[in-house]
Amino acid sequence: MVDDNRRGDDERGPGAAYQMFVVMEDLLDKLKLLDYEEEVLAKHNMKALSRHYFASSAYMPSNPGEQFFMFTIIASWLINAAGRPFEQPQEYDDPNATVSNILSQLRAFGGLVDFPPSKLKAGSGEHVCYVLDRLAEEALKERVFSWKRPNYPTEEMEEESVMEDDAELTLSKVEDEMTVDDYEEENVMDLEALKSRTNQSETRLSSKPDNILESNMDAAEWNLEVERVLPQLKVTIRTDHKDWRIHVDQMHQHKDGIKSSLKEAKGYLDKLQEEIGKTLEKVGSREKYINNQLEHLIQDYRSAQSKLSEARECYQQGSGGVTERTRVLAEITEELEKVKQEMEEKGSSMSDGAPVVKIKQSLTKLKQEIVQMDIRIGVVEHTLLQAKLKEKSNMTRDMHATNIPESAIGAY
Repeated sequence: MVDDNRRGDDERGPGAAYQMFVVMEDLLDKLKLLDYEEEVLAKHNMKALSRHYFASSAYMPSNPGEQFFMFTIIASWLINAAGRPFEQPQEYDDPNATVSNILSQLRAFGGLVDFPPSKLKAGSGEHVCYVLDRLAEEALKERVFSWKRPNYPTEEMEEESVMEDDAELTLSKVEDEMTVDDYEEENVMDLEALKSRTNQSETRLSSKPDNILESNMDAAEWNLEVERVLPQLKVTIRTDHKDWRIHVDQMHQHKDGIKSSLKEAKGYLDKLQEEIGKTLEKVGSREKYINNQLEHLIQDYRSAQSKLSEARECYQQGSGGVTERTRVLAEITEELEKVKQEMEEKGSSMSDGAPVVKIKQSLTKLKQEIVQMDIRIGVVEHTLLQAKLKEKSNMTRDMHATNIPESAIGAY
């Protein structure tokens, strides 16, 4: 996994591993523009972020839990500042759900998410810096903030530095040489004053008549006067501190300083390297000695570990057999309870005389009902017999009535 990350960094370039430090510094500036000190830090009673708080490095201390909580708090605040409602996550919420919600909001803003969500659970790294920086940009857009060109203040150099950087020019070598002026200001003539004097002299000469002037000054006295006023005839030009020549001189000075410092530091570093090498050799020899001394203890420990693993396997096998037998015993016990219950029910039914008494009562009642039925049957048979006899007598009478002679009928 580490090799894959290194290979990816090599493909992007040697400076890709340090890009997150630049992004983190930009992010901190954007958070300050959004006034995160008052809206986030003061509200949650938190400390201010350092320049590289969310940048991960092997040489920087890290606290994944604290950094992830800070990441979720700032991300939720930036999402709300960007105009989207987002509930602030709590410390004990599910980190996977929190990260997925933040990434969904980032996708809604149009951000590119081409990395797994697990990269954000560490609380630091280039992906964390990218997500916060992207959300900060959306928050600045929501507040209609635009970047302007910086206004650099004009730097005024002190008099001492100006005196050191002034270049003196003689009237005969103004365009050829530049040297350092070691004279005081009272002995130096400025160009403006020289120009004004020149203009005054020109006006005076123009006012005089055009006659040939002859000098009556002695040559020796003239030379003495020239030597006396020569220092005052030197002119200085105050060069601009932004001139490239000054920068080149400064670069050479810094280069010489670096070389001299490097010579001294190289000796100390070489000495430190030798001491570290000796210390590493001592540590290596001590480690070998300790390993040789503890070799038999390590072997005993390994054998004890193997025995412990075997004992655990035997225990697991035995516990599995016990569990199976316990289950079978429970089933047999349940069946036994059912059989006992059935036997108790049958025994109670066999020893109880109530059913016999009920049977006798039923037989007695049945006999009484049979007697009643016999009486009813006899009454019905008697009634049927009477009906038959009556019908028979009626039939006989009808027969006799049909057999009367006609003479008897005519007499009537």
